[in-house]
Amino acid sequence: MEQPSFLALRNKRMKVVQAQKINNLEWEFLSENIPLNNPLVLIFGNRFLLEQKEVINDIRNQFPYENLVFGSTSGEIIEGNVHDNSIVVTAIEFEKSTFEIKRANILDFDKNAKQLGEKLISELPSKNLKHVFVLSEGSFVNGSALIEGIETSFKNNISLTGGMCGDDARFEKTVASFKEDPKEGEVIIIGFYGAWLEISFSSVGGWSPFGPERIITKSEGNVLFEIDNLPALDLYSKYLGDKASELPQASLLFPLNVTPKGKSKPVVRTILSIDKEINSMTLAGDVPEGSKVQLMMASVDAIVGGAYDAAKLAMEHRKNDPQLALLVSCIGRKLVLDQRVEEEIEEVINSIGDKTSIAGFYSYGEMAPFYGAQNCELHNQTMTLTLISE
Repeated sequence: MEQPSFLALRNKRMKVVQAQKINNLEWEFLSENIPLNNPLVLIFGNRFLLEQKEVINDIRNQFPYENLVFGSTSGEIIEGNVHDNSIVVTAIEFEKSTFEIKRANILDFDKNAKQLGEKLISELPSKNLKHVFVLSEGSFVNGSALIEGIETSFKNNISLTGGMCGDDARFEKTVASFKEDPKEGEVIIIGFYGAWLEISFSSVGGWSPFGPERIITKSEGNVLFEIDNLPALDLYSKYLGDKASELPQASLLFPLNVTPKGKSKPVVRTILSIDKEINSMTLAGDVPEGSKVQLMMASVDAIVGGAYDAAKLAMEHRKNDPQLALLVSCIGRKLVLDQRVEEEIEEVINSIGDKTSIAGFYSYGEMAPFYGAQNCELHNQTMTLTLISE
């Protein structure tokens, strides 16, 4: 059989089919509904919808494929739109590249996210691995430890991005799955393979620190107990004033700027839950003792500008235009932007071009390296992009 020429292979493109189902009404396809060969199917949706068996059956009937990846969100992104109470589906058929998917449940690892990450990456074939995308439970997984575990066996030129599932601003629970019906505790990693792949990424916030810089004096992993030898929850509640009664949701408007000891770049941390009995706060990622910490706030314009900057950085040095953009933005940004939330998606499109398929979700945590770095970090309150072409 005659082999395809180099030029013919180069001119082939991935195929993307996208659809949305808003308020559990009829499916609306945003692209031609063509049959695909063994696609990767990303399904982002409202948690209440993903817990309904009839909804899941409807998705399986509409997309009768094997590799279905589900994740609950704090808002669904598709093309230039942001939806609530919806299901958005992006099915991707790669022409020259391949992918592998592995899953595990944090409840089987005694909530040890590092061990789970080590187990998952050990199951993923390493030959020709180029990029790993993570979709993680978002309510109680320590995202920093998960990243550390996954990166334990990384070699040069392998990158990691992704996000933690959401549950609107409820913070009750998140669900995710691979092939199975969505459930609590699931962590999924997708490995992308192939010399033809070009993947770039970036993560930018737009929030500004304010108030005095303090020191974290007692913490365990992602649980914060004391700042400047004072109970952290008491100190934080004092700053919030009347809004303290709305914790943990109120913390989305005032995250923490954390600079670990020995590092020059800070990370932003959002509070996932509080424990009034022991005066502690559980954050999405590690808050090491000795870290410098400040409160943060943001304006609408600053957040929208951060999305534009993230897209601009992700486009730098690319050889090809992206065919697919996976966007993971924070629920805190969504709350601040409110009715203007789609402006940050518009800024991304303005930078990467309107021929790129857009998919994503609002999250409880975003994963990407700092610009110019190799190792991944857990972020909060950022717009994180993963741009893919082949």
